[in-house]
Amino acid sequence: MKWEGNRESDNVEDRRDEGGGGFGGLPIGGRSVGIGTIVVALLAGWIFGINPLTLLSMFAGGGEAPIVQQQQQQQRAPAPPANDEAARFVSVVLADTEDVWTPIFQQAGSTYRQPRLVLFRGATPTACGTGQSAMGPFYCPGDQKVYIDLGFFDTLKRELGAPGEFAQAYVIAHEVGHHVQNQLGITGKVDSMRGRISQADSNALSVRVELQADCFAGVWANKAQNARQILEQGDVESAMNAAAKIGDDALQRSAGRAVVPDSFTHGTSAQRQRWFTTGLKSGSMKACDTFNTRNL
Repeated sequence: MKWEGNRESDNVEDRRDEGGGGFGGLPIGGRSVGIGTIVVALLAGWIFGINPLTLLSMFAGGGEAPIVQQQQQQQRAPAPPANDEAARFVSVVLADTEDVWTPIFQQAGSTYRQPRLVLFRGATPTACGTGQSAMGPFYCPGDQKVYIDLGFFDTLKRELGAPGEFAQAYVIAHEVGHHVQNQLGITGKVDSMRGRISQADSNALSVRVELQADCFAGVWANKAQNARQILEQGDVESAMNAAAKIGDDALQRSAGRAVVPDSFTHGTSAQRQRWFTTGLKSGSMKACDTFNTRNL
């Protein structure tokens, strides 16, 4: 992927020196939650489509997700150091998503509110609760921030078998896709439906949300390539491989479990590849309507 020398975003916060306690114990809701509880919450969230942050708060005795400390809401973390290549890469990809989505929203008569991206280690407070690196990258609509522990990219490469810079860029663009959904009002509509439908239907709805974010990532790649020629040989294959490795069916098989479609919350490998490709080939948000199609 061609990214060296491209513009870096000013919307990156570096919390990696703030600590976070690693995996020894996570303070949530006033109590410390151990790694065993974290694993249970993550597994339950994966199977049942429940936000792991909410589950962790419940296990800790809190009725709602913990609120970010007021001081940390007010004080913005510093930008990453200029000599940190991994952070520079993330900053460039985030800037590229800004350069793609800003004109798209302008053409629709709206304003794109750029998300912030937070680098952290171990754990960090968010408006959605305490974020944990074991959850992988995630987007919090409450504060409109994407959270990433850069160690995830090592996991993506070594444990999931999905190496490559464009695979990493796809992950970032997918999370930014959730921010786009939030701005379009899709996130709010989906959340309002969850309390009125069955768990199986809620899971199926989550799949459509995630596949649309994959498609939006493809739209970004299309526009970025046309404007800045960022793609090199093998990049698209790298992203497609990553999409395959993180499909629900692939993850369940790799965990030695039976494949249970009703438990899917992100879509199969084939579905994730198909919708990323749809966005990549079309470059159109209209092509990403995963909610009004029978064929996912």
